[in-house]
Amino acid sequence: MSITAVPLRSIAKGSLTRLWIGVAVVALAAGGLAWAGQQGIEPSPATFLAQNGDADGVTTTPSGLQIKVLAEGTGPSPTTADVALVGYKGTLLDGTVFDENPQAPMPVDGVVPGFSEGLQKMKKGGKYRLWIPPQLGYGDQAAGPIPAGSILVFDVELHDFKSRAEIMQMQQMMQQQQGAQGAPLPQAMPGR
Repeated sequence: MSITAVPLRSIAKGSLTRLWIGVAVVALAAGGLAWAGQQGIEPSPATFLAQNGDADGVTTTPSGLQIKVLAEGTGPSPTTADVALVGYKGTLLDGTVFDENPQAPMPVDGVVPGFSEGLQKMKKGGKYRLWIPPQLGYGDQAAGPIPAGSILVFDVELHDFKSRAEIMQMQQMMQQQQGAQGAPLPQAMPGR
């Protein structure tokens, strides 16, 4: 059995340093590419809400709804038995507007849970921004232009609110007035 010796060359001075510098440059380049690749990616709802909850003026309710008061209103707040007159703009996190109305009547208990909770915290004349997590919005189901699992962002202004009983009474009064206006007028008697 014979052993063949292979001559090894000695490492030139500075070669090991250049090798480590090369490895560091490759690692930095890979990190930079990874960072650049994520710039167009929207964060997960949980990540966004965790970061947004730390923003100035944002409060998070026990349910997970996030609220920022843009302008405080006055007086009492609506309840689930009320119908609110609101102006609102609903967007997705990327700014896509999915619904907007400057003046719409809404039963407080007839909207998604997060919107209802936000309305019940507002006062007349108040303006709020609401971040509604998926579990308080449409959850894992798509709803028209809203993708499944979306955080809903609403800018809401509470113009006024009335109880359902008040609205029913107003409707009855209007119907009575219309009925009275539609009744034929008594005819004048000739010669009188």
